[in-house]
Amino acid sequence: MILAGAAACALALGSCADQPDYGRHPNDPYANFDALADIVGSRYCFFSEKNIDWPSLCAEYRAKITAETTQVDLFFIMADLLDNLEDGHVNLVSPFNTSYYKKWWTDYPQDFNMRTLEEHYLNFGGLQTSGMRYAVMLPDTIGYIYYPSFSTPIGETNLDYVLAILQKTKGLIVDIRDNGGGLLTNVPTLVSRFIDKPVTGGYIRHKTGPGPDDFSEPFKFTYDPCGDSRVSYTGPVAVLTNRSCYSAANDFVAVMKTLPQVEIIGARTGGGGGLPFSSELPNGWSIRFSASPITDPEGNDTEWGIDPSEGCEVHCDPVELAEGRDAILDFALKRLAAKSKE
Repeated sequence: MILAGAAACALALGSCADQPDYGRHPNDPYANFDALADIVGSRYCFFSEKNIDWPSLCAEYRAKITAETTQVDLFFIMADLLDNLEDGHVNLVSPFNTSYYKKWWTDYPQDFNMRTLEEHYLNFGGLQTSGMRYAVMLPDTIGYIYYPSFSTPIGETNLDYVLAILQKTKGLIVDIRDNGGGLLTNVPTLVSRFIDKPVTGGYIRHKTGPGPDDFSEPFKFTYDPCGDSRVSYTGPVAVLTNRSCYSAANDFVAVMKTLPQVEIIGARTGGGGGLPFSSELPNGWSIRFSASPITDPEGNDTEWGIDPSEGCEVHCDPVELAEGRDAILDFALKRLAAKSKE
């Protein structure tokens, strides 16, 4: 909840600022381009980290506009400009299209196949509640939870049942591969079941001025344990990741990696370490982008993703996946089975 409060504070500070009057007709291409350039230029949070010269880029792309530029043409000029931020949290939204930078995950192996999981590991079975698929995987009685989106709220009572059923397993796999994020408020709900004391979740800053380095001091947010009235899990845990883990999923991995009983297994996550901010252009289009940087508990940037634990980077061969073998899941099953015998 502390993180939610910090996020709300950061967004409130940004949204209450007066917007400049760009004048001219609301559909004027120059006025709308200038509005986007100013809004992003004064609030985007990773210019310095990414070594981006925003004014030069804006001058380059503005030169592509003419008085005859249509709204459709303008959209794609702006979208191409925004792609230079290389940020999956950046979207330009119009009535006819939404821009989205995809290369943070499309240029990497998928390392996951839902059909393979369903058919060859869950046998089209298992249990399902509150957005989670879960089962006990034999023969080593390893618990397994697949949580594909932090956009799906996790019910506290549902989670009690899930962990009670998996309580006597020798280890637990939390598979968040292909989890593109969602609600940050779901992160502490899940983390709370694996800790017995408050832990640092990370640090957040917000913009205090238009300069690329104008930020507040880092604000620490913490996660609390679930308490004795809830069901926790104290055994060894493996969190499975691929490049398509992003945003809230990235934040979950950042804190779970610091816990002594947890290993992150799979591929480097996709990142998404900036809390998004939204604004509106004169023509009614909306622009969304990273405005408040979030770091891991050790103060490291997470925008570029989080590496697996040492010795736990594993990738899935696409041919093997199609044949029903998931190298990341197999590695985790063997790793947890070995730990149970130590």
